[in-house]
Amino acid sequence: MAERRALGDNLWPTVPSGAVVLVPVGSTEQHGPHLPLDTDTAVAHAVARRTADALPDRALVAPPLAYGASGEHADFPGTVSIGHEALHAVIVELTRSLSLWAGRVVFVNGHGGNTATLDAALVHLRMEGHDVAWAGCEPPGGDAHAGRTETSLMLHLAPERVRPDAAVTGDTRPLAVLLPELMAHGVRAVSPTGVLGDPAGASAEEGRRALEVMISATVRRIGAWAVDGRGRLAQAVPR
Repeated sequence: MAERRALGDNLWPTVPSGAVVLVPVGSTEQHGPHLPLDTDTAVAHAVARRTADALPDRALVAPPLAYGASGEHADFPGTVSIGHEALHAVIVELTRSLSLWAGRVVFVNGHGGNTATLDAALVHLRMEGHDVAWAGCEPPGGDAHAGRTETSLMLHLAPERVRPDAAVTGDTRPLAVLLPELMAHGVRAVSPTGVLGDPAGASAEEGRRALEVMISATVRRIGAWAVDGRGRLAQAVPR
């Protein structure tokens, strides 16, 4: 019988004891007028699936957590945020449950708004003794939100779900510059379209390359298993 990487496809007798379990964490939030609301979840799920395929030992991919902390996008219809407190509780309880039969647990995060909650939750979980960590999906040089990077990724993963004709340029200032206003007033205050970046020039090939970089980095991080004080898997240097 072929190995079933997706946890949900397994029967309980086929679930290996001590498996590494990857949990994709995304969001349901606006991604401009041209990308679907589940973009972050789709990217995190793709990275987790391909990472599981590349790991030397059998790994399982749990169903993705499609709701995150997306309060900064609340002014846009379609956004669904569960907030930091609820997300923290979900991450903690998922890990406690998985730890009853799994080995290591890795949260693969696709949404920047989840990072503070992941940090806090994993510090707590590791103090409880759980072998858990998290890794982000951030290709080097990527822009902030719904720009060229995410548009390229979705053109590679699901081109039929992208509307290139509706793509517009948003606020292209660096995220570090935008962050104070974003935190205080939300994304709409700096970008009425919800785009932070410029989708122009996006391509499926660029998305494929970005995805491969993220997968390779995640595989190396899990292999090295160097966890920092916030529960994040440290960047491993390629050999």
